Amino acid sequence: MDKTEWYLEYEIQKNRPGLLGDISSLLGMLSINIVTINGVDEGRRGLLILAKDHHQIQRLESILETMDTIKVIKLREPKLRDRLAVRHGRYIQRDADDKKTFRFARDELGLLVDFMAELYKQEGHKLIGIRGMPRVGKTESIVAASVCANKRWLFVSSTLLKQTIRNQLIEDEYNENNLFILDGIVSTRRANERHWQLVREIMRLPAVKVVEHPDIFVQNTEYTLDDFDYIIELRSHPGEEITYEVVNQNQLFSDSDFGGFDF
Repeated sequence: MDKTEWYLEYEIQKNRPGLLGDISSLLGMLSINIVTINGVDEGRRGLLILAKDHHQIQRLESILETMDTIKVIKLREPKLRDRLAVRHGRYIQRDADDKKTFRFARDELGLLVDFMAELYKQEGHKLIGIRGMPRVGKTESIVAASVCANKRWLFVSSTLLKQTIRNQLIEDEYNENNLFILDGIVSTRRANERHWQLVREIMRLPAVKVVEHPDIFVQNTEYTLDDFDYIIELRSHPGEEITYEVVNQNQLFSDSDFGGFDF
């Protein structure tokens, strides 16, 4: 019988030498294999484990509940956030009210790239928005994640190297395995109707689309934030406010300004 992967997370109540060894020995006695283990938060450890049936997990849970040295936080089939937490040693911050919004700081770019790459690998339509101030690493993270996911990326609108506004694609670019990148400021402020026709065509493709500045993107279009599957916020440091004051004041940038900023 094939073994099933589970995620176990526990909080240390009484830290003492040999605690991890006790947990490992218990798993071994129950014939449960450890795949990966790491600290996932202060005072917490996360483990990916393999069990042959649900009965093993029930026995494990009942025994762990009798231990006064730890408190079980999660014991479930692993979600993407669980796998990344074990891999990187920290949890992705998720908005308490809006479950599709995830927050990252600049020192978590590795975790962000890994997270986006896993999203890119999923099949079908997926619309991802990413917020952040200039030069925080948004575009670079998007491109790096596409490399990790082995996806070809296409800039539909962008300011990475120079201002880009596409009005058409060539035939082989209409590919559901491609990653389509749009800059909400450029598309909203600088594009013509031909560009928007192309955007609508791309939105109908069963492919991944990433929109920088989704709040600006939806202001003057038929799309809303509800259309987005994920919203990612990237800050230079936790607590930084993401604002669009200059854009909201209708102070449009010149081409040279666009070329000098990673919006």
